[in-house]
Amino acid sequence: MNSARASRFFSLVGLLLALVFGSTRPAAAADAAPAAPAPTSLKVATRIITPFVVKEGDRYTGFSMDLWKAIAAEMKVTYTIVEKPNVKDLLEAVHSKEADMGVAAISITSARNVEFDFSQPIYDGGLQVMVPAQSGDHAPLLSTVKDMFTADLLKLVGIFLLLMLIPAHLIWLLERHRGEDGIVGTKKYLAGILKTSWWSMATLATQADEMPKSYPGRIVATLWMFVSVVFVAFFTAQITTNLTVKSLQGDIHGIDDLPGKSVATTRGSTSEKYLADRGVKVVPVEKIEDAYELLQKKSVAAVVYDAPVLSYYVSHQGKGQADLAGPVFKRESYGIAVPSNSPLRKDINLALLKLKEDGTYEEIYRKWFSEN
Repeated sequence: MNSARASRFFSLVGLLLALVFGSTRPAAAADAAPAAPAPTSLKVATRIITPFVVKEGDRYTGFSMDLWKAIAAEMKVTYTIVEKPNVKDLLEAVHSKEADMGVAAISITSARNVEFDFSQPIYDGGLQVMVPAQSGDHAPLLSTVKDMFTADLLKLVGIFLLLMLIPAHLIWLLERHRGEDGIVGTKKYLAGILKTSWWSMATLATQADEMPKSYPGRIVATLWMFVSVVFVAFFTAQITTNLTVKSLQGDIHGIDDLPGKSVATTRGSTSEKYLADRGVKVVPVEKIEDAYELLQKKSVAAVVYDAPVLSYYVSHQGKGQADLAGPVFKRESYGIAVPSNSPLRKDINLALLKLKEDGTYEEIYRKWFSEN
């Protein structure tokens, strides 16, 4: 009897153990299930930023794009390009899952690390200052003249020279009948206009040696003298301003010389935040090419942006037009941005490591930066 009870007891215990271990096994198996595989057809967000991303027709090249092509080949994936105008829109495309990753010249920052994952650094850079090219000492006089007479100032002079014909015609009409007693001395149009035009210019320079004889002519002459005084004062002030701006630009030797000056950089970039935090007057633009144009027009005193981008511009398209001022500052690295917890990050890093080991990375780097 006792033996039968013991047998039933152990059978019951065995059944309970079987139920317990049988129910936990699937859960353990589920916990150990592998992560979802990375996709093999990708959308890559990018933006044009020479020399990292360059568009030639329908083809994309540049340091970052050439490196990504090598990474994609190593990962055995296909991809399509989603072009964005700036880094802000590029990152938004990655964040909203419109794109699987972002490839360009994307700075790795602590703020961005909150919303994105980044690959291992693909390039170590920083920020730098770019200013208009300083003329050599071999032609200081020519340089000063060029600084004084800007394109806008020359346009103003041209317009005023045309306006000088108005008092010249009025004086000719009012004085031509006075014969030798007047300042015209002839009724002929061409000869008379030449003489009154000379009078108009002489009055502008306060060197006129005679005045109209008729009362209406004297009224015109008085008004013209007043306009001339105003123009000469404005003209002098404009030249002084141009020389002052040039002097200020020439005083920029690095980041510490920028407070109080207008500086262009791209909207939403790390350089914009850095300048704003230092109290620099920032002129934000959508594309770095817009900043180059502002610098050429002398609408800003300097451009602050990624050092490799500015260095490439100075040695290529902007050669002779712009110079770098001071050393690289705010060192930062660029990486490939992917959404948080993306399975792509591990595969990208593994492919990048292989490319650095087999010399492919060095070959791509030399292609784009060896001349700099």
